Parts: sequence; C-alpha cells; structure tokens
Amino acid sequence: MPTPARSGSAPLGAAAADVTDPADPTDGVGAVGGATDEGLAPAKAAAARGGFFGRLSTGTGAFNILGPRRIYYMVSGFLVLASILLILFRGFTFGIDFAGGTRMDFAPPAGQQISTSQVAEVVNGAIGLEPDSVQTVGSRIQISTSALSVDQVTAAKNALVAAYNPDGGVSDSAVSETWGGEISQRALVAVIVFLVAVAAFLWIRYEKRVALGAVVSTLHDLVVTAGIYSLIGFEVTPATVIGLLTILGFSLYDTVVVYDKVQENTKGLTSLNRRTYPEAANLAINQTLMRSINTSLIALLPVAGLLVAGVAILGSGTLKDLALVQLVGMIVGAYSSVFVAVPIAVDMKLRDPAIKAHTARVLAKRKNEGLIVDADGDPIGRTAGTAVRQPVAATAPPAVGAGLAPSAAPRPGSRPVRPTGRSGRPSATARPTGKRGR
Repeated sequence: MPTPARSGSAPLGAAAADVTDPADPTDGVGAVGGATDEGLAPAKAAAARGGFFGRLSTGTGAFNILGPRRIYYMVSGFLVLASILLILFRGFTFGIDFAGGTRMDFAPPAGQQISTSQVAEVVNGAIGLEPDSVQTVGSRIQISTSALSVDQVTAAKNALVAAYNPDGGVSDSAVSETWGGEISQRALVAVIVFLVAVAAFLWIRYEKRVALGAVVSTLHDLVVTAGIYSLIGFEVTPATVIGLLTILGFSLYDTVVVYDKVQENTKGLTSLNRRTYPEAANLAINQTLMRSINTSLIALLPVAGLLVAGVAILGSGTLKDLALVQLVGMIVGAYSSVFVAVPIAVDMKLRDPAIKAHTARVLAKRKNEGLIVDADGDPIGRTAGTAVRQPVAATAPPAVGAGLAPSAAPRPGSRPVRPTGRSGRPSATARPTGKRGR
C-alpha cells in the first residue's frame, strides 16, 4: 500500500507544484520511458478514487509489494523446508510405470454398479494381498498391485470373473521393476536438463544477479509442488512428469514478463535521481500484476475443467494426473514469479556498488528536499518546515535609453549613456553606441 503522508506534511497538491525543480534537470523525469510527474500523478489519483480494484487495474496503484519481502522469504523457506521433509520421510506414491507391478482391468456388465472397495476385497480374498490401487478409468475397473506370480494372477482373475462376470473377461499386464527404474531415471534427467537450459537462458538474457532470482524461483516451484504431491499422496505417473515440466515453463514465462518490465523501468536508472532500484522494480510489478492475475486465472480455468473431466466424467487416469500437477504448479508458479523471483533479484542487485551509490544519492536528495514518496518513488507530500526552492527569476538587462519616457526619442545632440561599473566610472569593456556630438 502507498506510504501515507506523515503528520505535519504538506499534501500532494502542495508538493506536486514544486516537484520539478529547474535547478535539477533530473526532476520530473521518471525512469519509465521518460514519464513525468504531470503524466503519472493524474493516473494515480484516478486509481485511488477507484478503490482497491481501481488501483489494481490501472497498474499505477503503488502497492508496496517489495517492502515486506522478508516475510515472503520466511513463507517460501518454510514451504521448501516442509516439502523436503515430506519427500524424505513420507516419499511418493509411484504409479506402476515407475515402481513396476501387475495391472488388471475389466469392463463390468452394462447397468451393473461396482464399487472399488468391493473389487479390492475380492482380489485380497483371492491372493491374500491388498491391491495398491483400484480405480475407475472410463467404463473399466483398473487394479494395480505389486508384481504377482502367474498363479496369483490366475487366482485373482478367476475370482473377479466369478464375482462380476465381466464382458470380455479380465485382462492383465506386467511392468518390470527394471523398466520402471529406467523410466524414473529418464524423468529425472529430463527435469535436470530443463533446469540447466533455463539457467543458461536466464544467464545470457539477464545479468547474473537477476538471473539467480529466476533460477531459485523455478527450483522453489519444483520442490513445493513435489512436497504437495507427497503430502496428499497423489500418484506419480509419466503424465505427472509431463505436467511438471509444463508448469515450470509457465512459471518461467510469467517471471520473464515481470523481469522484462523491471529491465525497462531501470534502464538508465543511475543517471537519474528520481527512483531507487527497488522502487522501479516495485512499479514494474504493479504494472504487470493485473496481467499476471488474468493470465493465471485464464490458464487455471481449462486445467480445472480438465480435472473435472478426468475425475468426474472419465474417472481416474492420465487426464487426472496431468491436471492435478498443472493445477498445483500454476498456483505455486504464479506466487513465486512475483513474491520470490523479483525480491531475490532486487536484493542481489542492491549489492552492486553502482546501485548502492545511486540509492544513497536518491535518499539524500529526498531528505534534503523533505519529500515523502510512495512505494514507487512518486512524491505524495513534503515534510513540514521544509523550505521549497523557488526558481530564481531572470533579471532583464537595462534597455538602451533607460530613463526616457516610453516612446520618447533622444534629444538632438545628446551623447549615448555608457554602462558604468560599481565605482561609477565607465566600464572598460563597454563600447559606445554612437558618436560624440560635434
């Protein structure tokens, strides 16, 4: 939220009139495309009248997003630490494609309602082993267990046929643990290659201090999403890995959009005395915040529809696995692009000696002038008792023939008046404007 004017401070209307100081050519020139106070102040005033949503939609609301960034670090640190502990002690529920095992499925007779719990009891009674999962996939019932012997598979199939008499019988397939381990290894390699490619792109596209924030944000999304999967017990399948790579790309896209705006706002920043680097970055977030919200909501709507279709209509399966990871990852990615990537980039950038010196110069100038600014560095008032520097009026040179009445002609034979110095004597550098009278 904008920094309120302190008691005893002049209002915005009084401060706006003297923000532009002729003695300082950098006053009145913003860091954003040369925007001036006169162009930005009306937009902020109109946004303030529109309330919270008016300020949000205009992009000039001066929400102090980067101010409490230590709180963001604590929240994100807690989420990452909790996710790592969950992964280490709780682990994941791997699907048959990763863990290996036996899968059986059948189609119940038309009109017959079968619960998954009943199917699990039938299989457990036949082989003495509780299935890992029993789920409805479309119009078929799918049972996943650990690796079974041929006799166990035969006993389970016979029990299911006797209990439900399914159309077409019961089919089975086996996935070896070796193949599952190979799939897991390739999935891990794909994630590592993605992260390395992202880091290389950001390192080339932006300065290394700024690129570090985006890399940390991407790792944050990966770890937190994995921790949520471990906490809730979602089944990890190849579709989950595909969805994970998709949401990492979405998060990176949103981060790059904000970074580009920060880069635009801070171009030539050190040659101006208007905003500090954090204030210019805060303005960039304000300008892209509504876009980030709209993009996230629009992207989440089809994902939510995919999740509903995958669970409520088609039952469990690939659609559910893909939609779940995307839904969780997009929410985490939208958060990290604003509250993790940019704050880290700003704090790393503040270590730059040139940015340090510029920040000190801007703050000293404001203290000297008694300016009160909002979170974007735009003046909102002036402290009481601060003398406002007024422009010095230019002194017009004396007119030729001074002392004569207006429109009066010089008398014939009069000598021109020469400029004199302080001593009253004619100036040595003055030149006569006429000839001596004869």
